[in-house]
Amino acid sequence: MKSAVETLSPTRAKLTVEVPFEELKPSLDAAYKKIAQQINIPGFRKGKVPPMVIDRQVGRGAVLDEAINEVLPQKYIEALQANDLTPLAQPDIEVTKFEDNETLEFTAEVDIRPEITLPSYEGIEAQVEDVEVADSDVAEQVDALRERFATLSDVERPAADGDFVVLDLQATRDGEVIEGAEVTGMSYRVGRGGMIDGLDEALAGMSSGDEKTFSSELVGGDQVGEPVDVKVSVSQVQEQELPDLDDDFAQLASEFDTIEELHDDVRERLGRGKRLEQAAAARDAVLEVLLERVEVPLPETMVTDELNARRQNIEQQLGHAGIPMDKYLEDEGQTIEEFEADLDRRVRDAVAAQFILDEVAKKEEIGVAQEELSGHLVRRAQQSGQDPQEFANHMFEHNHIPEMVQEILRGKALATIVETAIVKDASGNVVELKNLRPDGTIGEPEPEPEAEVDSETEEPTEG
Repeated sequence: MKSAVETLSPTRAKLTVEVPFEELKPSLDAAYKKIAQQINIPGFRKGKVPPMVIDRQVGRGAVLDEAINEVLPQKYIEALQANDLTPLAQPDIEVTKFEDNETLEFTAEVDIRPEITLPSYEGIEAQVEDVEVADSDVAEQVDALRERFATLSDVERPAADGDFVVLDLQATRDGEVIEGAEVTGMSYRVGRGGMIDGLDEALAGMSSGDEKTFSSELVGGDQVGEPVDVKVSVSQVQEQELPDLDDDFAQLASEFDTIEELHDDVRERLGRGKRLEQAAAARDAVLEVLLERVEVPLPETMVTDELNARRQNIEQQLGHAGIPMDKYLEDEGQTIEEFEADLDRRVRDAVAAQFILDEVAKKEEIGVAQEELSGHLVRRAQQSGQDPQEFANHMFEHNHIPEMVQEILRGKALATIVETAIVKDASGNVVELKNLRPDGTIGEPEPEPEAEVDSETEEPTEG
């Protein structure tokens, strides 16, 4: 077999392959055996029909076609290996020449992994925002805790923002009740929003026993977005009473004795969370700097496929949440053009990052241990809300394990880059980045070793 490669672009190549007829003999023999099992010829047992009889009864052309269908994938893979090409998608194969007892010629056009010259990635400098826990953040968390211990009491007055009401809802169109669009005896906080447009405005000023009808749109089901009339009936108006913010509350709601200790604990927990967010931002900032240092040719087919996949995923998530795309864009403050441009930019950056990190993993000779793969599968299962064993079985059965391994390799490559980076916050403080997991995700920082006291000297020693 002979093969030659023509570079059509930095991400697409054309292979021209010549296969001598004698190299087709194993495939021809297999084709005759396969056809012999499929036909019934009087005087011959099934599977024992001689080739010359098959040629006469079925035709030599059918045998040749069967042989070519078997040999093409094999010779295509051999040609890729001979020319050191890594395909990124299925090829476009065309048989350009083939006659009986003559050389088979075919071409294969395919997207290939681009060649990348890696820049220096040690000591990358980047900047992120400061970690700041505002008093309002602490107060918000404490207030949320107070609400968990709040009580509700009926009031004989119209409902106002912050009150709870017990209500019934019924959606109709042209006087007909819509199946599945009814709610009975539901407790709802006025002003909370997120349920159905117009509900909060309708509830304001309603008292126990009142009814009102307003126009809105369905937010779920097969008729999402359809205009409807909604009748709301209020059976109770309740006022929320929060516990006093004192030491008694701290002892009721936590393990602390004083409200000051509770506030301090909330502030510390918020700080830990924000430091993890800062570390994740630092990781992304380092990768962004690296992306700016290298030009990565991108296969447009791969970009288009990823764009379509992400767009479909967003649409599915919005559909499950009952949010129309125009409402989502309004909430995000984007036009559809801005949304598409932002999605395109993020996809191109993600694809480029994959190629760069693959090269880093190769250069650093990074490997994946079995326990790393197992841990990654467990985390992926948890993220998708699936049973880890069922998730792992699905990955193995559908041959997705190589993808999982590649994810870990890229994460470890990114962690290698980030560990040598110098990332500072806006105030000039160096950001601690030693809490990256092997797969590149952010974990809790390792606890500092506690000091031990020497029993004889009474002085602390490192433990």
